[in-house]
Amino acid sequence: MSITIEKEGILTTIQDTGRIGFRHLGINPNGAMDLAAARLINLLLGNYESEAVLEMHFPAPWIVFERSAVFALGGANFNAELNGEPVENWKPFYAERGSRLKFTGKSFGNRAYLTVQGGFKIEKWLGSASTNLTAKTGGVSGGKLLKNDSLFFNSETGSAPKRFHYKVSGSLIPFYSRFPTVRIIAGAEHELLTAAGELLLSRQDFVVSQNSDRMGFRLQGEPIFLIDKKELVSSAVDFGTIQLLPDGQLIILMADHQTSGGYPRLAHVVKQDLPLIAQLGANDKIAFHLISLEEAEDIQMQFEKDLRLLKIAVKYSPNI
Repeated sequence: MSITIEKEGILTTIQDTGRIGFRHLGINPNGAMDLAAARLINLLLGNYESEAVLEMHFPAPWIVFERSAVFALGGANFNAELNGEPVENWKPFYAERGSRLKFTGKSFGNRAYLTVQGGFKIEKWLGSASTNLTAKTGGVSGGKLLKNDSLFFNSETGSAPKRFHYKVSGSLIPFYSRFPTVRIIAGAEHELLTAAGELLLSRQDFVVSQNSDRMGFRLQGEPIFLIDKKELVSSAVDFGTIQLLPDGQLIILMADHQTSGGYPRLAHVVKQDLPLIAQLGANDKIAFHLISLEEAEDIQMQFEKDLRLLKIAVKYSPNI
């Protein structure tokens, strides 16, 4: 036994970087909503970035460490405490056997992540540990973690420092906000928008509705319309695809999105900005800024270079 859920949270699941390569079979990728957070905290501990993490919502679970471990938190700030002492995001911490990790209040964001050095021992389905709540597979019995559920570690933690003196650079952490401006690129049906529709997409503020979940975030704003209504063939969609619904409102597809859809694809969120959306909640706002595909590729390439530098820095750190 390694960690045990002493008190279950509202929705805690096992996720990783996703189930890749099966969309042609109608199997969606799932994975962490905030992929940047999951990747960063894994690399911070010297793990493969694809190691499984706990994705937690608030109220978050209370966790007991049945074995000593080095762990890290990222994403939303739920004011974590280890045995009553504050625990920062984006920094390694050592938990002795019997330690309790609790989350006392939400400061910002809606999804927090936890990983341990060496990773969790989770049986994979189609190459991924991610929980598919609809298919009830992956993760732990295909569902959310419940009271008394236990997760084992891939490896035992040997000697480790009681305190670590490094953390993820602020330049790598997504610029979370309750009202972010998110960069997008034009989608296949963007050119079908009316002139007014184009302006509304890029110049108005949208509100995240209550009717939002891991499949998609529905937005509320002034209705947007196409020049002509068209019957579209169902086409491939992705995490971050922005579709236009029949009532003129928008939906952003999220980690548990379907593999194809028939609504117009007006735009796609730049991959680097998906974490900003992932941390939004009901009644938060969002605005869009249209950029070119070349700009989007440059942004993502720079982030990947920065991640490689983090990986190298952690590898040669005396604490790992």
